[in-house]
Amino acid sequence: MKKMTCNELGGACDLEFSGNTFDEIAEQSKSHGSDMFKNGDPAHLEAMHKMRELMHTEGGLEKWMKEKKELFEAKPEL
Repeated sequence: MKKMTCNELGGACDLEFSGNTFDEIAEQSKSHGSDMFKNGDPAHLEAMHKMRELMHTEGGLEKWMKEKKELFEAKPEL
């Protein structure tokens, strides 16, 4: 089991997600982002705007995913 924060995943807060795989953590982050979008949280909306820009940059999303997966892999097991 490993932990990553919303901030580490490009978000806007220190909420922690935990899982055995990066995909588990990414799914929790996605759900959290959806909740923050519904709530209109300004900080998270800004982070989402930056992510949208990244998605429209050639190779940006792939590079981001690679970096975040590497960060996950480097984290110690709990």
